[in-house]
Amino acid sequence: MEVRLPAAAWLALTAVALWVGLRWFERAMVFSPMKSLYAHPGTVGLTYESLWLTAEDGTRLRAWWLPGPRADSPVMLCLHGNAGNISTRTDKMRIFHDGGAAQLWIDWRGYGESGGSPSERGLHIDAQAAWTWLTSVKNIPPARLVVYGESLGGGPAAALALRAFPSGLILDSTFTSIRDMAGLLLPWFPARLVKTRFDNLAKLPSIACPTLILHSPQDDVIPFGMARLNFAASGAAQKTLVELKGTHNEGFLETGPAYGAAIKRFLLALSKPREKV
Repeated sequence: MEVRLPAAAWLALTAVALWVGLRWFERAMVFSPMKSLYAHPGTVGLTYESLWLTAEDGTRLRAWWLPGPRADSPVMLCLHGNAGNISTRTDKMRIFHDGGAAQLWIDWRGYGESGGSPSERGLHIDAQAAWTWLTSVKNIPPARLVVYGESLGGGPAAALALRAFPSGLILDSTFTSIRDMAGLLLPWFPARLVKTRFDNLAKLPSIACPTLILHSPQDDVIPFGMARLNFAASGAAQKTLVELKGTHNEGFLETGPAYGAAIKRFLLALSKPREKV
């Protein structure tokens, strides 16, 4: 006997299917994890320690700790972008080390060897786990910590800087918000339905620590105009916008020595005693 569903039931099923498809499409656009690791800091001649960190929800995260050139080196907490994993950032590790920094790199949940699957809330939890390890296990004071966020990583970086008060914040080729990116890349898509926010533009006015924004006018993924908006919105008394050269993913290499010089200059400025007001 054939059972026919009422029209209202079909409409409800269709709506559910569309909603599930929409959420899947959004996740696929925002997060693009790679599981395999194909390099490590030793590949570029750096000493490192491979760690497991545990986020507050129990997710295990792969992390690499890279000591700095000196015992009192500033420490960069490095939060990478939406594609690849920590093994695809070894060139930056070399540059940051040459700039005088110790580094902690974490792989987001679902990336590389880390467990779980990525989400906006999950990435915020992961960033907090890294900060907690640095301050509680390594006993590094916030006055020595700089939060670095690359592209998508700029979202968790800005949120962490807002609540944890590091000595500095670096946003490298970062957007204003995911909703703004959705409106730019998919103008036909109703941005109000985008669940993922990472709203940097809303957070930056309340972040007072010295801030460095790096971005290329030739960026082929995130427009340079978003860097200008982020810079204008920043509440930091000490803030700098440095123009890179080249594409979104290769700009730090195409810029040449000026990229590393900007990082080094920023770190050195943080280490100098500030005048009392």
